[in-house]
Amino acid sequence: MLQRAIGNHTFAAIGLGGMPMSIEGRPDRTRAIATVHAALDAGVTLIDTADSYNRDADETGHNEVLIAEAIASYGGDTADVMVATKGGLIRPGDGTWRKDGRPEHLKAAAKASAQRLGVEAIGLYQLHRPDWRVAYVDSLGAIRDLLDEGVIAMAGISNADVDMIKLAQEVLGGRLVSVQNQFSPRYTSSYNELQYCQEHGIAFLPWSPLGGISNARKLGSRTAFQEVADAHGVSPQQVTLAWELALGDVVLPIPGASRPESITDSAKAAELELTPAQVDQLSAVLNP
Repeated sequence: MLQRAIGNHTFAAIGLGGMPMSIEGRPDRTRAIATVHAALDAGVTLIDTADSYNRDADETGHNEVLIAEAIASYGGDTADVMVATKGGLIRPGDGTWRKDGRPEHLKAAAKASAQRLGVEAIGLYQLHRPDWRVAYVDSLGAIRDLLDEGVIAMAGISNADVDMIKLAQEVLGGRLVSVQNQFSPRYTSSYNELQYCQEHGIAFLPWSPLGGISNARKLGSRTAFQEVADAHGVSPQQVTLAWELALGDVVLPIPGASRPESITDSAKAAELELTPAQVDQLSAVLNP
């Protein structure tokens, strides 16, 4: 299977985003566990989560616990599987998302995430969103401290522009390994950040790479993606992920899933080879 690097580690080129399994409209626990197991069966080795992927006020870390349980109950080898998580965003149980980039919060949140995941050090920890009430450099300083203390092994940022990426590299002493931004045919505004990461060897992890929970099934309405899908006899979702992979060898999409069938289909994108002409055809969405 096609692989991608994050820092000094390599992973299957398609990851799994855990959010749909823990927020509103989530599946029951049995189906959620089956979805993670299906991802592992398909060769997925990177699973992305966050302490804020929960629905109710009293279940912070719901998705982290769920994924840890699913991995522990999997019958196969999980030695190469890494769970990446994030801090700096909270869900108080009223359907809203609230930022908290205070250094003391981030440090406590990371240690709590490590405990829920059952690891001594979090493989990849990412600052979820900038909190404009807190100096970005201070939030990044907390991530640096977590690296220095060994609470986390690798550091990334999410929802960041190019200037933030540059600042993170400076504060972290060149140890920034990943940027996780929204990117899909529907949301292409982070293409500049993708290109910057490509130029500087930083992993770029598109979140909602299929356009989000409510839009993924609409990809077939984009004529070019359906035409290429028909040419290969695959789903337009597979084509979308394969196109994103073709945009740079640092790109590692993390499609969310709440059904085994969804992640099984998505994982096949790592083996789908598009022609240069097809990539150009699909890339027209970058210049609407």
